[in-house]
Amino acid sequence: MISNRLEGTESLSEVHESVDTTKSAKGWKRILAYLGPAYLVSVGYMDPGNWATDLQGGAQFGYSLIWVLLMSNLMALLLQSLSARLGIVRRRDLAQANREVYPPLVNFCLYVFAEIAIAACDLAEVLGMALGIYLLTGLPIIWGVCITVLDTLLLMWLQRYGIRKLEAFIVSLVAIIGLSFLIELFLAKPDIHAVAAGFMPSFLSNNALYIAVGIIGATVMPHNLYLHSALVQTRKIKSDNAGIKRALKYNLIDSTVALNLAFFVNAAILVLAASVFFSSGNTQVAKIEEAHKLLAPLLGSKLAPILFAIALIAAGQSSTITGTLAGQIVMEGYLKIRINPLLRRLITRVIAIAPAVITILYFGNEKIDALLVLSQVILSVQLGFAVIPLIHFVSDKATMGDFAIKTYTKIAAWLVATVLVYLNVKMVIQQTIPLFSNEGNWVWKILIVIVALIFIWLFLMMTFLPFVQKRKLRDIARMHNDTPILQNLVVKEARRIAVSLDFSEADEKIIAHAVSQGKQDVTYILLHIVESASATYFGESSDDYETRKDRERLDAFASQLTQVGYKVETVLGYKNRVREIVRIVQTTQADLLVMGAHRHRGLKDYVFGETIESVRHELSIPVLIVNVTD
Repeated sequence: MISNRLEGTESLSEVHESVDTTKSAKGWKRILAYLGPAYLVSVGYMDPGNWATDLQGGAQFGYSLIWVLLMSNLMALLLQSLSARLGIVRRRDLAQANREVYPPLVNFCLYVFAEIAIAACDLAEVLGMALGIYLLTGLPIIWGVCITVLDTLLLMWLQRYGIRKLEAFIVSLVAIIGLSFLIELFLAKPDIHAVAAGFMPSFLSNNALYIAVGIIGATVMPHNLYLHSALVQTRKIKSDNAGIKRALKYNLIDSTVALNLAFFVNAAILVLAASVFFSSGNTQVAKIEEAHKLLAPLLGSKLAPILFAIALIAAGQSSTITGTLAGQIVMEGYLKIRINPLLRRLITRVIAIAPAVITILYFGNEKIDALLVLSQVILSVQLGFAVIPLIHFVSDKATMGDFAIKTYTKIAAWLVATVLVYLNVKMVIQQTIPLFSNEGNWVWKILIVIVALIFIWLFLMMTFLPFVQKRKLRDIARMHNDTPILQNLVVKEARRIAVSLDFSEADEKIIAHAVSQGKQDVTYILLHIVESASATYFGESSDDYETRKDRERLDAFASQLTQVGYKVETVLGYKNRVREIVRIVQTTQADLLVMGAHRHRGLKDYVFGETIESVRHELSIPVLIVNVTD
């Protein structure tokens, strides 16, 4: 079975509440039961995309962008804690919460953007893995990119052993990365005073802003917000206030430790680049491959480039696992469709491989690092579309109760969202102004304008729709406080009841509901719309096989009802379903229309569901909709 509709609402249902934290335990055993989800999230903060932005930032601007890393880490800690809060309190991931609040079109756009973000992240992982393999073994990058398809098998194997084994594997990879860079820093001997000065905010030039936005996009990753809100639900907790508070407390500890480790790795990469390349005048180093080559001669150690390559492979492999989980969460949450994880991973990996292969074949290996930085900028641009709904959800007292975030946290969260949106808008404008200043390129200019309008519309809907909905709910509640006096409960008795039949097994149920609305002196008008090709062209003049059979069925129903004492008329309609039903009801002067609803899904919902909606809006008489599915 490749795909199916989800029966339950659990996020990552195969491991949902698979780790029991309700068992009596004390001290470290109690804390350890909660630890793990944030480490899976943290690997996204040290993936190969971070390496590209951190290396470029350190090589070109020295230690001056460390404060951007610190700011990004603080943002990440705040946002990931909000994501965990949503999952713990509401037992919903971010995709599920979006689907429950926003209209379908907005949700579809959010889903597409989330998939683009995951594909961009996966692109960085593919290139990083391929680069690491090339640096360690000499295997050509194009072959390394193709080999990365096989890591889907590793994920499938790990998932068989449960979430705790998967977390242990990720933690071991994080340890490899951290230990590698700890040794690298020991060999590099950075200037401690210069490192400390880098924590002071400074002015960003256009080039520095592009790298800074890439660092933010590589650090505060949108798919991690979806991921964290689902992973915390792998812990079974007590549903009372004390149990929720305990889970929030320990998950905050988990997030703080894990993200600070990620900050150490990112800062180590930037400091390594600044101390080795910037200080030696090699500011042109903008590629991971160049950095790897220069490490040995500049540090005087053959161990440094080996550790660098190993850490890069570990970063790519750990990130690819969490990217798969995020893809599953996004698809299931927005679409309520589950795809076989192996197929899902292969689809995502092929989408990521395609631009990498095209870039390598067309431009060669020289453009790989530029592609890595671009992937992180794409992530940053998508970030607002995950952050803003998250803030809305955890601020909502109606759904979060006593666990809705406090005012000061809300202010900090909105400030972070504002900074992120501002930096991204500024960066996009600066990058597109040169394109519009040149003549020609009309296709790209029109495309950019269209995309910008879509972004603006989605941003406004995503930001302000929840406020409008809350106001409507308050108005409704206020209206309901004043109970009106019921003065007129008399309804005109139906004397002529129209019954729309579609000649399915549901007809009997529709007729039964119709006759229950009136007495035997009521006239029942049985109607059916013929939709054959002949009926479409010739209308009432149609005399094909389907038209004759429909007439016979209608007369058969009428005969059976007449035999038990009911008054019956029959009418056939042709061509347009909605227009004909409305015409027949009006010309026969029916007082009530009875129709069946089959609860169709997908395309049928648009065809048959729209029929009911259109008919009832066209008529001024009551319309009884009968749910004919068992």
